Amino acid sequence: MKKYGKFAALIVVILGSLLFVAMQGIQSSQTYYKTVTELRKMGDDAQKRHIRVGGDVQANSIVHEAGFVKFNLVQDKEVLRVAYEGRDPLPDTFRDGAQALAAGKLGADGVFHAQEIQAKCASKYAPAPGMAPQGLQPKAPATQGAPNTMSPNGASPGGDSMRSSL
Repeated sequence: MKKYGKFAALIVVILGSLLFVAMQGIQSSQTYYKTVTELRKMGDDAQKRHIRVGGDVQANSIVHEAGFVKFNLVQDKEVLRVAYEGRDPLPDTFRDGAQALAAGKLGADGVFHAQEIQAKCASKYAPAPGMAPQGLQPKAPATQGAPNTMSPNGASPGGDSMRSSL
């Protein structure tokens, strides 16, 4: 009986460890981020935890200095100073007005010290207002009852050959 008790305890320890590791992995892979306002409401807890904060890069706030980049994130009129100290280069879409996520910790000085930056610029890839995306343009209606003016070899009277549209 003593043998089975040790075996059961070992199984419980192994399953507990696997469950703990799985829960930690799930929590770290969540894409949730805090807004600048939510970060301010966290108080001292923001200095102890690794956090992702999102906002828009303030115009003319990006400053490249030796070893790091400083910029401001703005959201709902709240401004957060950020110092990026990561080793990876900044994304190509990181520029004034871009939406950005910074991952790191808030320092005691009120500056958010980021080790990772993600940026996107949705307006760059969105179609202009009133325009349909490429390939989804409405086709002109075919004229009904128009006489067929094609010659027997498939060329139109103007000399252009007929092309099939896919």
